[in-house]
Amino acid sequence: MPSPAHAAVVAYLRLTRANAAYVSAAAARRHVEQRRLRPRPYGPPRRLRGDVAVSVEDVGGWPVYRLAPRRGGARGGVVYVHGGGWVDEIALQHWQLAARTAAEVGTTVTVPIYPLVPTGTAAAVVAGVADLVLASEERHGATCLAGDSAGGQIALSAALLLRDEHRRTLPRTVLIAPAVDLALTNPEIDAVQPSDPWLGREGTRVFVEHWRGGLPVHDPRVSPLAGDLRGLGPLTVFSGTRDVLHPDTRLLVAKARGAGVDVDDHWGEGLLHVYPLLPTPEGRAARAVLLDRLRAARPRD
Repeated sequence: MPSPAHAAVVAYLRLTRANAAYVSAAAARRHVEQRRLRPRPYGPPRRLRGDVAVSVEDVGGWPVYRLAPRRGGARGGVVYVHGGGWVDEIALQHWQLAARTAAEVGTTVTVPIYPLVPTGTAAAVVAGVADLVLASEERHGATCLAGDSAGGQIALSAALLLRDEHRRTLPRTVLIAPAVDLALTNPEIDAVQPSDPWLGREGTRVFVEHWRGGLPVHDPRVSPLAGDLRGLGPLTVFSGTRDVLHPDTRLLVAKARGAGVDVDDHWGEGLLHVYPLLPTPEGRAARAVLLDRLRAARPRD
């Protein structure tokens, strides 16, 4: 049974109608326009700087942040891609996870502030993230990918592109509640929707139409579930059962295992979308697993 803290998060999301922009196409269109008119700030909060050193540079027009531990040195790298429905900017919880990864794993975490819809598109962003992995490999050594929600889609699509165009097999890719089939046609979504206070299908489709640009929705740069998964490196996957993305995540895990991929899956029974990012006992336990997997993938001395 989910903890009282998790139940409180559910109540808060219901009270604030957190899924309003996701369950209504009209609300989603308004949300896109609001974000275009009034972009949100994206810089890391100052209080992260105690345990990590933060730097930023311009890479192809993107602000790209790097977080490194202040003590103990760093080995290898992680490129972390934030979620937010391809329309919302990086949030405090993303920065906290990136900083904790850098400090506790002892690695350099690269955090791209990638362009969002309506101007950002899958083809350009996936390619840009893949390039950041290659740059991280050159600077820091073996590099993992990680992402949540929309960022999980980008991370997995980038892992496929790296395999196909650069012959790279990553030491690990961590996916937190990833969006893997942007067609959103899985009939099991309808059964989950009433219990999901965070996401919805109709509004998400509006965001997807912007995000896919000129690509078909089943292009692997848009929907990585449509890709050939053979030859991918190990995956760690977290998904809560109260998440409309959960049915497709289960299909991803089954398909990846069938393709011979090493998959480490964690199903949060009764838990929400991106539950490893939440300030709950379940979130803390999931974060400990996530950090352990990234620590194990870090290059040896």
